Amino acid sequence: MNDVLYLEDSYLKEFNATVKNVDKGKFVVLDKSAFYPNSGGQPWDEGVIKRGDDEFKVVFVGKFSGNISHEVDVVGLKIGDSVNCFIDWDRRYTLMRMHTAAHILSSVVHNDTGALITGNQLGLDRSRIDFNMENFDRTKLSDYLDKANDIINSDLDVKSFYLPRAEAMKLPSVVKLACALPPSIDNLRIVKIGDFDTQADGGTHVKKTSEIGMLELVKVDNKGKNNRRIYFKLTK
Repeated sequence: MNDVLYLEDSYLKEFNATVKNVDKGKFVVLDKSAFYPNSGGQPWDEGVIKRGDDEFKVVFVGKFSGNISHEVDVVGLKIGDSVNCFIDWDRRYTLMRMHTAAHILSSVVHNDTGALITGNQLGLDRSRIDFNMENFDRTKLSDYLDKANDIINSDLDVKSFYLPRAEAMKLPSVVKLACALPPSIDNLRIVKIGDFDTQADGGTHVKKTSEIGMLELVKVDNKGKNNRRIYFKLTK
């Protein structure tokens, strides 16, 4: 997947590309992209596509029919245009930190309770994870947060690699989603946080857990009979 640049380098802030297709003047497909499309609870990247002195603000990114589509704020880009693309790095980096933190917290809860993830949404100010558990021992929340922050402070390496699907599915807890499985593709992307957590994942992450900062509980909600939601935020 050489055309999907963020899979290989989450820290890529800018890149050059060629416009492959334009739909309705504002929906642009490039020959390669580092913009993350809205998917899996991780919001899309924002940024700017430049053609010479012309600037086109990227306001939404999605994946449709296998292509990453960039919605820009003004028309004007044409097929064959050579462009320079710039990621809104502050937004991307915050979401990277949130994403890696979410993996750590979900693994802490899963390891203690066996609960699987029923939903999640990363945000810039706070994020949430839903778990399929009937009862939530609120007295353990501080322990979960302490454990997660201990992992973060351990400065573990965060790496991604690919495994054949059959081999990847043999890894313990590689899938922590209650109602979903990784896509039916031959090779799965695996994100590994030290020796603590291994999950199939297609999002962006930091390289070291120490980049996350500190994880702080915001609140816990009951969202149905077997659904418990944890909101958290990050502090430097």
